[in-house]
Amino acid sequence: MEFTEVIETTGKVLDGAGVAAIVIGALVGTVRFATEMARRQDFELSYRTYRRGLGRAILLGLEFLVAADIIRTVAIAPTFANVGVLALIVLVRTFLSYSLELELTGRWPWQSSTAGT
Repeated sequence: MEFTEVIETTGKVLDGAGVAAIVIGALVGTVRFATEMARRQDFELSYRTYRRGLGRAILLGLEFLVAADIIRTVAIAPTFANVGVLALIVLVRTFLSYSLELELTGRWPWQSSTAGT
């Protein structure tokens, strides 16, 4: 197996792990939410927990997807155009990650947990 094939396979595995993290997180969260609603739990608390879990699954999936893109771009075809496309992809995914972090925790990732309280 050649180097490029190994890197391409590694990228595909990481892509799969990212998608799996999102899908499994969504399924587990949805089942938990449905179970809590069947038990007539507090809707607001259950909904917040569901959103938090789903957001964490998306964040984890995004990390895997970014890693896969970086590995493939840097190791296989580090042309200026490919690195530019990678930079845009990472920028968009980083924005999504920061937005999700703010939504989940109520603070930016660089703020201490005691800031604003």
